[in-house]
Amino acid sequence: MPGSQARSRARDRNNVLNRPEFVSLNQPLRHVAGEARGGGGSRRGASRQQSQRPAPRESQDGGSGAEGGVKEASRLPEQDCMQLNPSFRGIAINSLLAIDISLSKRLSVCAGPRSTAAPLRSMVTLLALSGHALTWVCGTLICLWRSNTLAGQEVLVNLLLALILDVMTVAGMQKLIKRKGPWDFPPGFLDYIAMDTYSFPAAHASRAAMVSKFLLNHLVLAVPLRILLYLWAFLVGVSRVLLGKHHLSDVGCGFALGFLHFSLVESVWLDSATCQTLISIGTLRWTPL
Repeated sequence: MPGSQARSRARDRNNVLNRPEFVSLNQPLRHVAGEARGGGGSRRGASRQQSQRPAPRESQDGGSGAEGGVKEASRLPEQDCMQLNPSFRGIAINSLLAIDISLSKRLSVCAGPRSTAAPLRSMVTLLALSGHALTWVCGTLICLWRSNTLAGQEVLVNLLLALILDVMTVAGMQKLIKRKGPWDFPPGFLDYIAMDTYSFPAAHASRAAMVSKFLLNHLVLAVPLRILLYLWAFLVGVSRVLLGKHHLSDVGCGFALGFLHFSLVESVWLDSATCQTLISIGTLRWTPL
């Protein structure tokens, strides 16, 4: 026995891991070896301490502490993770959105009473009101009520259906996308009436583009009036950006959506007989055959 202990001590001295620079690596092993050499008493003491120490509880997720930490790390939100290799498409989209927001905020010169172009705010608001849904629906109904010709009533009924289509389509897209404006102003009373509570797409721009194209296609106008009608549609869309209600991309998509609505109405144009039937139903003078 003394010879074996001497040989083990010599082996420990010759072991590279016993050097001072490897103490941190060798410390757990020496602790285990010391427990092994301690005999049965040390084992009994260790077993007694382990029995007194509370057993590691399983986490509520059904695993031990390490497993719970892994699961907890896996539940971290995606915003806390760093994307080290973003795609080119994601970089391009985020850059365009940032440019869109920055330009829209810089162009919102009439957004508040203390803006740089605050004296022009009332005029810009009046220009935006000329493209409101309530203005055009009420105006179309008044013109339809006072119209006496079948051709005029046909055009006005189709215009009224186009306005209703525009309001419902834009309101549905806004509810689906739910994009806020550049300054996130709360919608006004007239915006709630026209269901224009979000930013994308711009309802005024869509309506102005559709109405201008509709009138240019069905009314005989001189060249100056045609130019003024195009200019009016453009200024209505720009006015919403100046008031801080919409982004530039919202107005651009609104113009495109307005032209799409015009094309759709032209493809399903209602004839004079159908329009007279709708007028009779609306005025409660319809007599079914």
